[in-house]
Amino acid sequence: MSAEPRINDRIRVPEVRLVGPNGEQVGIVRVEDALRLAGEADLDLVEVAPMAKPPVAKLMDYGKFKYEAAVKAREARKNQVNTVIKEIKLRLKIDPHDYGTKKGHVERFLNAGDKVKVTIMFRGREQSRPEMGFKLLQRLAEDVSEIGFVESSPKQDGRNMVMVIGPVKKKAEARAEGRRKREAEAADQPETELATTE
Repeated sequence: MSAEPRINDRIRVPEVRLVGPNGEQVGIVRVEDALRLAGEADLDLVEVAPMAKPPVAKLMDYGKFKYEAAVKAREARKNQVNTVIKEIKLRLKIDPHDYGTKKGHVERFLNAGDKVKVTIMFRGREQSRPEMGFKLLQRLAEDVSEIGFVESSPKQDGRNMVMVIGPVKKKAEARAEGRRKREAEAADQPETELATTE
C-alpha cells in the first residue's frame, strides 16, 4: 500500500464522510455525489482517513496540497540539526600552555553547539594514578562551566579516561547567534572601509 492518498476515481467505497474545502462537515454522502461536487467546485476529492468507517474524504486542490506538504518537509529538514561529538585528547602531564590551547578548542566547540568528548591517555606508570586524570578533567569542566556541562562524568576506559561535556546552548541557537554576529560584522564593514579611504 502506497503512502499517497487515494484521489477522485481511485476511491472505491460506496460512501464517504465528506469535508468541504474550508473544513466544514458536509456529512455522509455517496462517492458519486462527492465526485460531482468536486467537479463543480473544480477541486479534487482526496481520501484523508481511509481507515475510518466510512472513510473521510475532503474537497481540496490536491496539487497545491502536495506542494505545501513538500515545502513544510523541506523547512523541517532545514531546521533539523545534527549533534556532532568533537574529541579532544590530553596527556596527564600536559604543559600549561598546551592545556590553554586545548581548553580554547573545547570552548570553541561548545560555543558552536557541539558536544565534546575529552579523552586523557595514560602511558606506562600513569595508569596507576587515575585520580590525577580525574582531577584534570574536573579542572577542565570547571573552566568551561559557563558554556558547557558535564554530560557523562569521567570514566576509566582501559588506558584512557573519558568525559563528555555538552553545550549549554542548543546547536540551533548557536547557529542563529553566529549568523547574527556575521550580519552585524557585515553591516559594520562598509563604514570602516570608508574611514580608511578618506
